[in-house]
Amino acid sequence: MTKRIGFACKYLHLDQTQSKKILEEIQRPLNTKATTVQWLNRQTRAVAEQRLWDIMEHNIASYRNLVEYVGTLPQELRMVRLGSDCLPVYTEPTWGYYWRQPDVKAYCEREFAKVGEAARRLDVRLSMHPGQFTVLASESDEIVERSIEEFEYHADMVRYMGYGKTFQDFKINVHIAGRRGPDGIKAVLPRLSPEARNTITIENDENSWGLEHSLELSGHLGLVLDIHHHWCKTGEYIEPNDDRFKRVIDSWRGVRPVIHYSISREDYLTEHRQDERPALENLIEQGYKKAKLRAHSDYMWNDAVNDWALTFRDYADIMVESKMKNLATIKLYNYANSITNTQTEHRSVDVQQPQDWAPNKAVFMAETLLPV
Repeated sequence: MTKRIGFACKYLHLDQTQSKKILEEIQRPLNTKATTVQWLNRQTRAVAEQRLWDIMEHNIASYRNLVEYVGTLPQELRMVRLGSDCLPVYTEPTWGYYWRQPDVKAYCEREFAKVGEAARRLDVRLSMHPGQFTVLASESDEIVERSIEEFEYHADMVRYMGYGKTFQDFKINVHIAGRRGPDGIKAVLPRLSPEARNTITIENDENSWGLEHSLELSGHLGLVLDIHHHWCKTGEYIEPNDDRFKRVIDSWRGVRPVIHYSISREDYLTEHRQDERPALENLIEQGYKKAKLRAHSDYMWNDAVNDWALTFRDYADIMVESKMKNLATIKLYNYANSITNTQTEHRSVDVQQPQDWAPNKAVFMAETLLPV
C-alpha cells in the first residue's frame, strides 16, 4: 500500500535563492497563467478570445508538466492538487460562451485527455479544490445556482481527463459553507452530474461547520478530515483510532481516504518549541488570535505535530497545505523517513533540474537520493 503525501497547485523550484526572473523562467511551464474579466472587457473580442486560447494552451500544458514532474518523484510523493484557474472566466456570464465553442471544446477534450493519461500511467493521485465562492449550501438560490455551475466547471475538466467514472477516482473537495449546512448539501447532490457526484468530497471547516456536521453526510459522499481545521475549532488533536475518523474512512467506500494537514505559521508562533504541540487554549490565553492561527505555514516546522499527523498515513493519504508547496512536502517526506523504524535504508529526496533543461522543455527530475 502506497502511503502518499501530496502538495497543492503550484510548483516551486528547489533553489529559491535564485533571481525572480530565473525562477519565473524555471517555474512557469508547470504553473498556470490567469487573466481578469476587466482586462478582457477592455479588448476587442478577437484579442480577448486569442488571449483565452493562449492561456488555455499554456494552462493545460502546465497541468501535464506538473503531473509529469510529480511522476518523477518517489511513489509516496505522487499526489498533487490541480489549481482551479486553468480555464479562466469559464462560468462568467459574459465570457462563458467561449468555452462552449466547438473548436475550444475539441481542444480541451484532446489535451486534457493527455493529462489524465499521464496521471494514470505515472500513478499520480489528483484532486481539485474549488474556491471559497463555491457555496453549495447557501441560503440564496442564486448563489447555489452559481456554485453548482462552478463545481460543474471542475467536473468538466475531470471528465475531459477521463475521471469521474467511478466513486472517488478523482477528488473535488469543498467546504459545507452556507447557512443551510448539511441539509443544503444533501439537497444539491441530486442536481449534480454523475461525474460531480462521484468526485465531490466535503471537508470540515474551522468556523461554522465542523467534523460533527460533516459526519451527517457520511452516507452520501466522501469526507475529508482537515486536522488543522479541527484543531482550530476545538483545540483537539484527534487520533486515527477515534470513532469519528473511522466513520470518515467508511465514507470512502473502500477507496483510500485523503486528509488535509497544515499548521499555524512559524513566523507567528516564533517562540514555540518544535518538539511540543501548540495548545490552542493556552495560545488564546496568551493573546494569540484564532484568525492568525488558522493561516498556513511555509513549512511543516513542528516535529511534534508532524509526528501526530504522520500517524494518519496508515489509514489515509495526506494533502499538505503549505505556502512552500512541493518543497514543504518533500521536507515532510524526508522527516517521515528519518523517523521510520525499519531495517531498510532511508533516503531523502531532492529535486533538481537536469542538465538539458530548457524553458520549452519542462522536464523536472527527482534524481538525487541522499542518505539521511
